[in-house]
Amino acid sequence: MDSQIAVGVVGCGYWGKNLVRNFHQLGRLGAICDVDRPRLEQLQREYNGVDICDSYEELFQRKDIEGIVIAAPAVQHYSLAKRALEMGKDVFVEKPLALQVDHAEELTQMARKAGRILMVGHLLQYHPAIQKLKSLIRDGVLGKVQYVSSSRLNFGKLRTEENILWSFAPHDISAILYLLGEEPTTVAAHGGNYLNADVADVTLTSCEFASGVTAHIFVSWLHPFKEQKLVIVGDRQMAVFDDMETARKLVLYPHQIEWIDRHPIAKRSEGQVVSLPPLEPPRLECLHFLECISTRQTPNTDGENGVRVLRILNASERSLKSKLASAWSCSRPTGDLNFPSCN
Repeated sequence: MDSQIAVGVVGCGYWGKNLVRNFHQLGRLGAICDVDRPRLEQLQREYNGVDICDSYEELFQRKDIEGIVIAAPAVQHYSLAKRALEMGKDVFVEKPLALQVDHAEELTQMARKAGRILMVGHLLQYHPAIQKLKSLIRDGVLGKVQYVSSSRLNFGKLRTEENILWSFAPHDISAILYLLGEEPTTVAAHGGNYLNADVADVTLTSCEFASGVTAHIFVSWLHPFKEQKLVIVGDRQMAVFDDMETARKLVLYPHQIEWIDRHPIAKRSEGQVVSLPPLEPPRLECLHFLECISTRQTPNTDGENGVRVLRILNASERSLKSKLASAWSCSRPTGDLNFPSCN
Protein backbone atom coordinates (compact mmCIF):
# COMPACT_ATOMS: atom_id res chain seq x y z
CA MET A 1 0.00 0.00 0.00
CA ASP A 2 1.24 3.47 -0.93
CA SER A 3 2.41 5.17 2.26
CA GLN A 4 1.76 8.60 0.75
CA ILE A 5 -2.00 8.17 0.29
CA ALA A 6 -3.99 10.76 2.24
CA VAL A 7 -7.76 11.00 2.61
CA GLY A 8 -10.11 13.77 3.64
CA VAL A 9 -13.28 13.07 5.63
CA VAL A 10 -16.41 15.15 4.95
CA GLY A 11 -18.85 14.95 7.85
CA CYS A 12 -17.49 14.29 11.32
CA GLY A 13 -20.68 13.62 13.27
CA TYR A 14 -22.15 10.43 14.71
CA TRP A 15 -20.48 7.93 12.35
CA GLY A 16 -17.95 10.21 10.69
CA LYS A 17 -15.98 10.40 13.94
CA ASN A 18 -15.33 6.64 13.72
CA LEU A 19 -13.93 7.00 10.22
CA VAL A 20 -11.78 9.94 11.31
CA ARG A 21 -10.38 7.83 14.15
CA ASN A 22 -9.61 4.83 11.95
CA PHE A 23 -7.93 6.76 9.15
CA HIS A 24 -5.90 8.68 11.72
CA GLN A 25 -4.76 5.43 13.37
CA LEU A 26 -3.78 4.16 9.92
CA GLY A 27 -1.71 7.30 9.37
CA ARG A 28 -3.71 8.37 6.31
CA LEU A 29 -5.88 11.22 7.63
CA GLY A 30 -5.00 14.32 5.63
CA ALA A 31 -7.87 16.64 6.57
CA ILE A 32 -11.39 16.77 7.97
CA CYS A 33 -14.32 18.92 6.89
CA ASP A 34 -17.56 19.81 8.67
CA VAL A 35 -19.93 22.77 8.94
CA ASP A 36 -19.73 22.56 12.75
CA ARG A 37 -16.64 24.62 13.57
CA PRO A 38 -16.49 23.78 17.32
CA ARG A 39 -16.66 20.08 16.44
CA LEU A 40 -13.79 20.49 13.97
CA GLU A 41 -11.65 22.32 16.51
CA GLN A 42 -12.29 19.62 19.10
CA LEU A 43 -11.24 16.90 16.66
CA GLN A 44 -8.18 18.93 15.68
CA ARG A 45 -7.09 18.89 19.33
CA GLU A 46 -7.74 15.14 19.58
CA TYR A 47 -5.84 14.24 16.41
CA ASN A 48 -2.53 16.06 16.63
CA GLY A 49 -3.47 19.24 14.81
CA VAL A 50 -5.00 17.59 11.74
CA ASP A 51 -5.95 20.09 9.02
CA ILE A 52 -9.54 21.28 9.24
CA CYS A 53 -11.87 23.19 6.92
CA ASP A 54 -15.57 24.00 6.74
CA SER A 55 -15.72 24.14 2.93
CA TYR A 56 -15.85 20.89 0.98
CA GLU A 57 -14.77 22.76 -2.18
CA GLU A 58 -11.58 23.77 -0.42
CA LEU A 59 -10.95 20.14 0.54
CA PHE A 60 -11.73 18.76 -2.92
CA GLN A 61 -9.25 21.18 -4.54
CA ARG A 62 -6.31 19.99 -2.46
CA LYS A 63 -3.76 18.14 -4.59
CA ASP A 64 -2.37 16.17 -1.65
CA ILE A 65 -5.75 14.51 -0.90
CA GLU A 66 -6.37 11.46 -3.12
CA GLY A 67 -9.39 9.95 -1.41
CA ILE A 68 -12.57 11.62 -0.17
CA VAL A 69 -14.64 9.91 2.54
CA ILE A 70 -18.23 11.18 2.71
CA ALA A 71 -20.07 10.72 6.01
CA ALA A 72 -22.40 13.70 5.72
CA PRO A 73 -26.22 13.30 5.99
CA ALA A 74 -27.61 10.91 3.37
CA VAL A 75 -29.42 13.67 1.48
CA GLN A 76 -25.99 15.17 0.62
CA HIS A 77 -24.29 11.95 -0.51
CA TYR A 78 -25.10 12.30 -4.20
CA SER A 79 -24.06 15.95 -4.61
CA LEU A 80 -20.87 15.58 -2.57
CA ALA A 81 -19.81 12.35 -4.27
CA LYS A 82 -20.51 13.80 -7.71
CA ARG A 83 -18.43 16.89 -6.99
CA ALA A 84 -15.56 14.82 -5.59
CA LEU A 85 -15.54 12.62 -8.69
CA GLU A 86 -15.59 15.73 -10.91
CA MET A 87 -12.49 16.91 -9.06
CA GLY A 88 -10.71 13.64 -9.86
CA LYS A 89 -10.88 12.08 -6.41
CA ASP A 90 -11.41 8.47 -5.37
CA VAL A 91 -14.54 8.37 -3.23
CA PHE A 92 -15.83 6.35 -0.29
CA VAL A 93 -19.50 7.14 0.46
CA GLU A 94 -21.26 6.00 3.60
CA LYS A 95 -24.50 4.13 3.00
CA PRO A 96 -26.74 4.76 1.21
CA LEU A 97 -24.85 5.75 -1.93
CA ALA A 98 -27.72 8.11 -2.82
CA LEU A 99 -31.42 8.49 -2.16
CA GLN A 100 -32.44 7.82 -5.77
CA VAL A 101 -31.49 4.87 -7.96
CA ASP A 102 -30.79 7.03 -11.00
CA HIS A 103 -28.42 9.22 -8.96
CA ALA A 104 -26.53 6.13 -7.78
CA GLU A 105 -26.32 4.84 -11.36
CA GLU A 106 -25.01 8.22 -12.49
CA LEU A 107 -22.26 8.18 -9.85
CA THR A 108 -21.30 4.63 -10.80
CA GLN A 109 -21.03 5.53 -14.48
CA MET A 110 -19.04 8.69 -13.68
CA ALA A 111 -16.52 6.72 -11.64
CA ARG A 112 -16.18 4.05 -14.32
CA LYS A 113 -15.62 6.54 -17.14
CA ALA A 114 -13.12 8.55 -15.12
CA GLY A 115 -11.24 5.52 -13.83
CA ARG A 116 -11.97 6.53 -10.25
CA ILE A 117 -12.63 4.34 -7.21
CA LEU A 118 -16.22 4.51 -5.91
CA MET A 119 -16.83 2.54 -2.73
CA VAL A 120 -19.96 2.34 -0.58
CA GLY A 121 -19.83 1.91 3.20
CA HIS A 122 -21.73 -1.36 3.49
CA LEU A 123 -19.90 -2.19 6.69
CA LEU A 124 -21.28 -5.67 7.33
CA GLN A 125 -19.60 -7.08 4.25
CA TYR A 126 -16.26 -6.44 5.97
CA HIS A 127 -17.31 -8.08 9.23
CA PRO A 128 -15.37 -11.30 10.01
CA ALA A 129 -18.66 -13.02 10.95
CA ILE A 130 -20.24 -12.25 7.57
CA GLN A 131 -17.08 -13.36 5.79
CA LYS A 132 -17.19 -16.63 7.75
CA LEU A 133 -20.89 -17.12 6.98
CA LYS A 134 -20.16 -16.64 3.28
CA SER A 135 -17.58 -19.43 3.38
CA LEU A 136 -19.92 -21.72 5.38
CA ILE A 137 -22.65 -21.27 2.77
CA ARG A 138 -20.21 -21.68 -0.12
CA ASP A 139 -18.77 -24.89 1.37
CA GLY A 140 -22.22 -26.37 2.02
CA VAL A 141 -21.82 -26.49 5.80
CA LEU A 142 -25.32 -25.09 6.35
CA GLY A 143 -26.81 -27.15 3.53
CA LYS A 144 -29.50 -25.61 1.36
CA VAL A 145 -30.37 -22.17 2.72
CA GLN A 146 -34.10 -21.98 3.39
CA TYR A 147 -34.66 -18.57 4.95
CA VAL A 148 -32.83 -15.60 6.43
CA SER A 149 -34.03 -13.31 9.21
CA SER A 150 -32.33 -10.10 10.32
CA SER A 151 -33.15 -7.57 13.02
CA ARG A 152 -31.54 -4.18 13.61
CA LEU A 153 -33.30 -2.55 16.55
CA ASN A 154 -32.55 0.28 18.97
CA PHE A 155 -34.07 3.15 20.91
CA GLY A 156 -32.88 6.10 18.76
CA LYS A 157 -31.01 7.60 16.95
CA LEU A 158 -34.12 9.29 15.54
CA ARG A 159 -33.93 11.01 12.15
CA THR A 160 -36.22 13.23 10.12
CA GLU A 161 -34.33 13.45 6.81
CA GLU A 162 -34.67 9.67 6.23
CA ASN A 163 -36.88 6.94 7.65
CA ILE A 164 -35.79 3.82 9.52
CA LEU A 165 -35.77 1.77 6.31
CA TRP A 166 -33.12 3.96 4.70
CA SER A 167 -31.21 4.50 7.94
CA PHE A 168 -30.89 0.92 9.23
CA ALA A 169 -31.88 -1.57 6.51
CA PRO A 170 -29.02 -0.96 3.99
CA HIS A 171 -26.65 -2.87 6.29
CA ASP A 172 -28.78 -6.02 6.31
CA ILE A 173 -29.84 -5.81 2.67
CA SER A 174 -26.22 -5.58 1.50
CA ALA A 175 -25.18 -8.49 3.75
CA ILE A 176 -28.05 -10.72 2.59
CA LEU A 177 -27.36 -10.01 -1.09
CA TYR A 178 -23.69 -10.81 -0.51
CA LEU A 179 -24.39 -14.04 1.37
CA LEU A 180 -26.99 -15.38 -1.07
CA GLY A 181 -25.29 -14.15 -4.24
CA GLU A 182 -28.59 -13.25 -5.88
CA GLU A 183 -31.14 -10.44 -5.97
CA PRO A 184 -34.77 -10.84 -4.91
CA THR A 185 -37.55 -11.26 -7.41
CA THR A 186 -40.20 -9.69 -5.17
CA VAL A 187 -40.19 -7.29 -2.24
CA ALA A 188 -42.94 -6.29 0.16
CA ALA A 189 -42.67 -3.91 3.11
CA HIS A 190 -44.93 -2.93 5.99
CA GLY A 191 -44.26 -0.29 8.61
CA GLY A 192 -45.54 2.21 11.12
CA ASN A 193 -45.17 5.99 11.44
CA TYR A 194 -45.54 6.76 15.14
CA LEU A 195 -43.52 9.93 15.81
CA ASN A 196 -43.92 11.70 12.48
CA ALA A 197 -46.69 11.17 9.95
CA ASP A 198 -44.19 11.20 7.07
CA VAL A 199 -41.37 9.14 8.58
CA ALA A 200 -41.54 5.38 9.21
CA ASP A 201 -40.12 4.37 12.60
CA VAL A 202 -40.55 0.60 12.21
CA THR A 203 -40.49 -1.53 9.04
CA LEU A 204 -40.59 -5.21 8.16
CA THR A 205 -39.41 -6.06 4.65
CA SER A 206 -39.85 -9.47 3.03
CA CYS A 207 -37.78 -10.55 0.02
CA GLU A 208 -38.33 -13.64 -2.10
CA PHE A 209 -35.53 -15.09 -4.24
CA ALA A 210 -35.63 -17.32 -7.31
CA SER A 211 -33.73 -20.02 -5.39
CA GLY A 212 -36.67 -20.34 -3.00
CA VAL A 213 -35.04 -18.47 -0.13
CA THR A 214 -37.13 -15.92 1.79
CA ALA A 215 -35.54 -13.10 3.79
CA HIS A 216 -37.15 -10.92 6.46
CA ILE A 217 -35.59 -7.63 7.56
CA PHE A 218 -36.95 -6.02 10.74
CA VAL A 219 -35.68 -2.54 11.66
CA SER A 220 -36.80 -0.08 14.33
CA TRP A 221 -35.52 2.91 16.31
CA LEU A 222 -38.44 2.61 18.73
CA HIS A 223 -37.33 -0.61 20.41
CA PRO A 224 -36.69 -0.97 24.16
CA PHE A 225 -33.28 -2.60 23.68
CA LYS A 226 -30.53 -2.80 21.09
CA GLU A 227 -30.38 -5.85 18.86
CA GLN A 228 -28.29 -6.61 15.78
CA LYS A 229 -28.88 -10.19 14.75
CA LEU A 230 -28.82 -12.26 11.57
CA VAL A 231 -30.20 -15.82 11.44
CA ILE A 232 -29.64 -18.20 8.52
CA VAL A 233 -31.60 -21.44 8.46
CA GLY A 234 -30.22 -24.25 6.31
CA ASP A 235 -31.40 -27.83 5.98
CA ARG A 236 -28.20 -29.08 7.67
CA GLN A 237 -27.40 -26.40 10.21
CA MET A 238 -28.62 -23.02 11.41
CA ALA A 239 -26.36 -20.03 12.04
CA VAL A 240 -26.89 -17.07 14.36
CA PHE A 241 -24.73 -13.96 14.07
CA ASP A 242 -25.35 -11.72 17.10
CA ASP A 243 -23.23 -8.59 16.83
CA MET A 244 -24.10 -7.56 20.40
CA GLU A 245 -22.31 -10.64 21.72
CA THR A 246 -18.59 -10.89 22.36
CA ALA A 247 -17.72 -14.53 23.13
CA ARG A 248 -20.66 -16.02 21.19
CA LYS A 249 -20.86 -13.70 18.19
CA LEU A 250 -21.35 -16.51 15.64
CA VAL A 251 -22.96 -19.81 16.68
CA LEU A 252 -23.94 -22.87 14.62
CA TYR A 253 -26.89 -25.01 15.65
CA PRO A 254 -27.03 -28.51 14.07
CA HIS A 255 -30.74 -28.86 14.90
CA GLN A 256 -32.56 -31.62 13.02
CA ILE A 257 -36.14 -32.39 12.05
CA GLU A 258 -37.08 -36.04 12.45
CA TRP A 259 -40.27 -37.53 11.07
CA ILE A 260 -41.95 -39.91 13.54
CA ASP A 261 -45.25 -41.50 12.66
CA ARG A 262 -45.51 -38.96 9.81
CA HIS A 263 -45.17 -36.01 12.20
CA PRO A 264 -42.19 -33.63 12.25
CA ILE A 265 -40.31 -33.61 15.56
CA ALA A 266 -37.71 -30.92 16.33
CA LYS A 267 -34.48 -32.31 17.78
CA ARG A 268 -32.40 -29.59 19.42
CA SER A 269 -28.62 -29.69 19.56
CA GLU A 270 -26.07 -27.68 21.51
CA GLY A 271 -24.83 -24.53 19.79
CA GLN A 272 -21.24 -24.54 18.56
CA VAL A 273 -19.35 -21.24 18.78
CA VAL A 274 -17.37 -20.37 15.65
CA SER A 275 -14.01 -18.72 16.28
CA LEU A 276 -13.54 -15.32 14.62
CA PRO A 277 -10.47 -13.09 14.31
CA PRO A 278 -10.60 -10.05 16.64
CA LEU A 279 -10.69 -7.52 13.81
CA GLU A 280 -12.69 -4.28 13.82
CA PRO A 281 -14.95 -4.03 10.72
CA PRO A 282 -14.50 -0.23 10.28
CA ARG A 283 -10.73 -0.72 10.30
CA LEU A 284 -11.00 -3.44 7.64
CA GLU A 285 -13.30 -1.23 5.57
CA CYS A 286 -10.92 1.73 5.72
CA LEU A 287 -7.95 -0.50 4.87
CA HIS A 288 -9.83 -1.83 1.85
CA PHE A 289 -10.49 1.68 0.55
CA LEU A 290 -6.81 2.56 0.86
CA GLU A 291 -5.83 -0.69 -0.86
CA CYS A 292 -8.22 0.03 -3.72
CA ILE A 293 -6.72 3.50 -4.17
CA SER A 294 -3.22 2.01 -4.23
CA THR A 295 -3.86 -1.00 -6.50
CA ARG A 296 -6.82 0.42 -8.52
CA GLN A 297 -8.80 -2.75 -7.80
CA THR A 298 -12.61 -2.63 -7.75
CA PRO A 299 -13.95 -2.35 -4.18
CA ASN A 300 -15.91 -5.28 -2.78
CA THR A 301 -18.73 -2.80 -2.16
CA ASP A 302 -18.50 -0.75 -5.33
CA GLY A 303 -21.05 1.52 -6.97
CA GLU A 304 -22.89 -1.40 -8.59
CA ASN A 305 -23.25 -2.94 -5.15
CA GLY A 306 -24.72 0.31 -3.88
CA VAL A 307 -27.18 0.45 -6.79
CA ARG A 308 -28.42 -3.09 -6.07
CA VAL A 309 -29.14 -2.18 -2.46
CA LEU A 310 -30.93 1.00 -3.54
CA ARG A 311 -33.21 -0.92 -5.90
CA ILE A 312 -34.45 -2.99 -2.97
CA LEU A 313 -34.80 0.08 -0.74
CA ASN A 314 -36.71 1.79 -3.54
CA ALA A 315 -39.04 -1.19 -3.99
CA SER A 316 -39.56 -1.40 -0.21
CA GLU A 317 -40.35 2.32 -0.01
CA ARG A 318 -42.92 2.06 -2.79
CA SER A 319 -44.49 -0.95 -1.11
CA LEU A 320 -44.65 0.96 2.19
CA LYS A 321 -46.34 3.94 0.59
CA SER A 322 -48.78 1.84 -1.39
CA LYS A 323 -50.27 0.37 1.82
CA LEU A 324 -50.89 -2.81 -0.14
CA ALA A 325 -50.22 -6.24 1.32
CA SER A 326 -49.06 -7.89 -1.89
CA ALA A 327 -45.46 -8.14 -3.06
CA TRP A 328 -44.13 -6.07 -5.93
CA SER A 329 -41.51 -7.05 -8.45
CA CYS A 330 -38.12 -5.36 -8.09
CA SER A 331 -36.39 -7.10 -10.98
CA ARG A 332 -36.43 -4.18 -13.42
CA PRO A 333 -32.83 -3.08 -14.09
CA THR A 334 -33.51 0.58 -13.33
CA GLY A 335 -35.21 -0.11 -10.02
CA ASP A 336 -37.90 2.39 -11.03
CA LEU A 337 -40.93 0.26 -10.33
CA ASN A 338 -44.36 1.04 -11.72
CA PHE A 339 -46.89 -0.28 -9.25
CA PRO A 340 -50.54 -0.72 -10.23
CA SER A 341 -52.88 1.79 -8.71
CA CYS A 342 -55.15 0.81 -5.87
CA ASN A 343 -58.78 1.65 -6.48
